[in-house]
Amino acid sequence: MKTFLRLALFLTCAFALSAFADIGGKWTTVIDTPMGKQDTTFDFKVDGGTLTGTSTAEMTSSLAIQNGKVAGDDVSFIQTASFGGMEIKFNYKGKISGDEIAFTREVAGFGSETFTTKRAK
Repeated sequence: MKTFLRLALFLTCAFALSAFADIGGKWTTVIDTPMGKQDTTFDFKVDGGTLTGTSTAEMTSSLAIQNGKVAGDDVSFIQTASFGGMEIKFNYKGKISGDEIAFTREVAGFGSETFTTKRAK
């Protein structure tokens, strides 16, 4: 019985640790936008299933990650930028696969973009 309980505890802990992908650190990409290609760097921080951090790109200053979540291989977050006094929300949804994340980014009623970001080496 003790062996069974130890095995059950071990499997529960292993599952809990694997439920959140470790995407912490720097990731880089080029996003093809209507205003041209934008070199973008994400700096992700993960605490359990909560994602925080920032991104920087040529056309925006550092943008904070808001409402970030990581669950299994799914990641999502929102960023808000100001262009000419108008706030624009960017909604990101992605699938994690090793050292790559395939994202779709919806830009507040202006359409969407897809791109893949890679972990910086």
